[in-house]
Amino acid sequence: MSASRRPHIVVTVADPARHADPAFSARRNRLYAEGVERHGGAPVLLDGSSTDAERTAAFASMDGLLLSGGADIDPARYGAENLGSVDIEPERDELEVAAWAAAEERGVPVFGICRGFQAINVFSGGTLLQDVGGHAGPAWSTGPARTHALRLTESAGLATLVAPDGERDLEVNTYHHQGVRPGDLAPGLVATGWAESEAGELIEAFERPGSRFVVGVQCHPERSESTPAGFDRLWRAFVEACSATARSD
Repeated sequence: MSASRRPHIVVTVADPARHADPAFSARRNRLYAEGVERHGGAPVLLDGSSTDAERTAAFASMDGLLLSGGADIDPARYGAENLGSVDIEPERDELEVAAWAAAEERGVPVFGICRGFQAINVFSGGTLLQDVGGHAGPAWSTGPARTHALRLTESAGLATLVAPDGERDLEVNTYHHQGVRPGDLAPGLVATGWAESEAGELIEAFERPGSRFVVGVQCHPERSESTPAGFDRLWRAFVEACSATARSD
């Protein structure tokens, strides 16, 4: 295989056909693809309507996995009753369970954003706080993003990527109404970013120790207008990790 091949990165997204404004949903999906393309990756978008054949082909050539934002995960996935989860999409859950299993089997990098951050935690054996007051800002493109402080752990790899100047208190956008408390964090994941909330401190970034790139962030770094510029280095690090996987095949 040529060393110059662009890494194939599976991006799980919302199914536009399920939404009141399919064109708007497709625009949001496109932001994730652009984050991958900007650093040389080849995004392969899958949603809940993707066929078994499409999924099988995508997973077989996958050099990395991006789990994007979207609807709430069915709380049954983490052994809980519904205590505030909304807009559940079982077909999206099924797609991402399969994508996560394929990524684990292939040992490829994984990047989770918002719902994707929560999905990594759930698929790794963690749970979620199903409703967090004050964190769900205005819908994207309807007004200025709500933001809050994100405190990065000093020694974390994420901190050295997005804030190499040593700044550990950043301002990030917030569009979520669910969260991960310390007691919700899955075994094997290490909290690397924190935010205050009405429910106490929430984990809003984590990593999985080891040589493989597995990172989740609760904010939306694909929305560059409300994200610190340093997060572009996180996109680059993810795509570069996927490129290394492609070269090793």
